[in-house]
Amino acid sequence: MSSKPVPSDPSKVTVIRKISENITTLSTPFLRFGHIKIGGRGTLVRMQNGAVAVFSPTALTPEAKETVHAMGEVKYIAALDLEHHIFLGSWSKEFPNAKVLGPEGLPEKHAKQKNEDIPFAVVFTAKNKDTIKVDPEFDAEFDYELVDGHPSKELVFHHKPDRTLIEADFMFNLPANEQFSKTGIDPRSGILTRIFGALSSTQGAAMGQRRLIWYAVSSGNRPSFNKSIHKINGWNFDKIVPCHGDVIEGDGKGIFQKIFAWHLEKSKAT
Repeated sequence: MSSKPVPSDPSKVTVIRKISENITTLSTPFLRFGHIKIGGRGTLVRMQNGAVAVFSPTALTPEAKETVHAMGEVKYIAALDLEHHIFLGSWSKEFPNAKVLGPEGLPEKHAKQKNEDIPFAVVFTAKNKDTIKVDPEFDAEFDYELVDGHPSKELVFHHKPDRTLIEADFMFNLPANEQFSKTGIDPRSGILTRIFGALSSTQGAAMGQRRLIWYAVSSGNRPSFNKSIHKINGWNFDKIVPCHGDVIEGDGKGIFQKIFAWHLEKSKAT
């Protein structure tokens, strides 16, 4: 694998896996800053009405197309934050009738960086996030929260039927074992990966990630961040699908509460 952040031939290295009755993940290698092995992941959810919702889309390979067409009609495409939009244009063009969802600031950023004018149907903002709706069918199956206290404006979704939290940079679960499993590369290798991995693990006390989120990620607007954590903690999830690192396939709520323990304590006190 080269030092390019995104693999040159994603078909060869993408892992397509059904993780629950209605959810399939597309896991791929990804190098942050060209060196740090954090992996990437898109998530496909088949809804009760037969529609498909796509979260944080990865490369639209022939295999990805085949998988999603077998699941149903794509009616929603969600970019989960200000960073996860590289492949948004190709998916939007392939499925022009799908509603595109994203956080405030992304329509302008994507248009500037990718020179693509994507028609966003729903844009979540700090002002509208408590009242905004997608549509009755989507809202019946998903909880959602804009974590506007996060620098990347994270959108976190909860698929209620499968009790699964879907998120991007909100929390990590390194090492990215599944995402590098087809490359022959050790996902822990490299000094920068090891350093960042210590700050992005959920194992043990996970003090590295807890401190990173508390002292750095949430420091810009901790009251709003804590409020979002409190809301998400009220959802009934067991799995967590992060964009970076392995899927958490059990005790997701317990791990979430461990990572965000300090924020939950503060949200109770206010």
